[in-house]
Amino acid sequence: MQTDFDLIVAGSGIAGLSFALTGAQNGLKVALITKKSRADSNTNHAQGGIAAVTSDADDFESHVRDTLIAGDGLCNEQAVRTIIAGGPQCIRQLVERGVNFTQQQDGSPALGKEGGHSQRRILHVKDMTGRAIEAALLKQAADSPNITLLEHFLAIDIVTSAKLGLDGENRVIGLYALDVRQKKVRALKAKAVTLSTGGVGQVYQYTTNPAIATGDGVAMAYRAGVPVANMEFIQFHPTAFYTPQGERFLISEAVRGEGGVLRNTQGEAFMQRYDPRADLAPRDIVARAIDQEMKRSGARHVWLDVTAHDQAFLKDRFPTIFEACEKNGIDISKDWIPVVPAAHYECGGVVTNLDAQTQLKGLFACGEIACTGLHGANRLASNSLLEAVVLAQRGAAKLLEYLEDFNPPNVELPQWVDGDLQASDERVVLSHNLDELKRAMWDYVGIMRSEKRLKRALTRIGMLQREIDEYYWNFKVDSTLIELRNLVLVADIIVRSALMRKESRGLHYTLDFPEKLPQAHDSIVQKQIECAS
Repeated sequence: MQTDFDLIVAGSGIAGLSFALTGAQNGLKVALITKKSRADSNTNHAQGGIAAVTSDADDFESHVRDTLIAGDGLCNEQAVRTIIAGGPQCIRQLVERGVNFTQQQDGSPALGKEGGHSQRRILHVKDMTGRAIEAALLKQAADSPNITLLEHFLAIDIVTSAKLGLDGENRVIGLYALDVRQKKVRALKAKAVTLSTGGVGQVYQYTTNPAIATGDGVAMAYRAGVPVANMEFIQFHPTAFYTPQGERFLISEAVRGEGGVLRNTQGEAFMQRYDPRADLAPRDIVARAIDQEMKRSGARHVWLDVTAHDQAFLKDRFPTIFEACEKNGIDISKDWIPVVPAAHYECGGVVTNLDAQTQLKGLFACGEIACTGLHGANRLASNSLLEAVVLAQRGAAKLLEYLEDFNPPNVELPQWVDGDLQASDERVVLSHNLDELKRAMWDYVGIMRSEKRLKRALTRIGMLQREIDEYYWNFKVDSTLIELRNLVLVADIIVRSALMRKESRGLHYTLDFPEKLPQAHDSIVQKQIECAS
């Protein structure tokens, strides 16, 4: 198989696909690696849509203002303005690539409204926007002669010149990836690597994220010495469908945008008590309100009431949600929906500039993995797909500039050495470790935090890290072990970041420091890398 590329993109969501397509259209040889099948991504699960100014009733300043308010003083305003200004062009690009957004009868976009937005500006494909974008971009990628799609390839670690003891400025020269089907680690050489591996939701016991969201890119970048920022800001989506078995699926914020009302177990509409925007307040406020209502009453969930709409409207506007609820015995045109918060989105991540470049030469990051300054302390609904596609386009353009002056080192990547170690026959220990990690994060690093809880989590995570590292260095790697190693590292980063923040801001609310500091600051963690001698 081919192992030498101009660009390796890890991740097949909107960010990775957009980056790969733009690179390939400019003649680059691109490897697009994805650890499951090509359609498995966080993008594929995105229901709501993509926020962009496309209506005469809307304007950039309004979108900027809404984003800054939601971000609770931590947004980088330059990043906000740059990304929002790039939205309309990127929407046109998505349409050119085959995305058919839902339209009104006059042919104009049918714009939705979600929490924190002052205008209708959410372009969507009913309630399956991510799936539609994924399908369109994947078709383009599959048809491109310059893109090699490597499915069931799990990236393990970035290879840098410093790790190999090469002279000159440290830069990316490739990565190691596990070929899951062949059970063999491949050394893939490249002039640049883009990490678009999605979120970290699987670090929590309850999440709306798919099983692939194990923080792989954040962990790899951190191990390579790249700064990671604001990882304490975990967005808990207020409305995930509640089941006693613990399964969670997303009930899009767009449901509240169409008039859905949150009610407690007494049937009272309670959001007005917490915020004048009521059910359309930003997600951090709504999630905390639900959490408080549940704790006050001892209830396992609250209700979301959308019965003001008839069945025909709901089936047309929210076909996926309607069907999923119906399978659970609920007709949302007649019955209230049981909902609870669940871990949903990581607002921090690998530090990049507005061209998706990290501190490490040749390493790019975009999508949920990246921290650009757009989201601040709390992501405004549907800004994530916008950020992903704008940063992918800007990053691919910057990559072309980078490659103009690039002189690749004349070196072969060392092949991965497993040695004589056999596969572990104690895999049950790993599943127990994963369960313990998820419970510790849910119990101690959730919507409401305290110094005591965070320190307790840090102690448990430290013990788990030592056990998992011992497995990693003493047994052959497989996907379970690689993902668990990444999850426990990401959990450690989240908790350490949370302990650094001595205030309550946005998604980080701590009982010990309930007030907001007058000066906003980023929480940055970075591993010190020693060069090979």
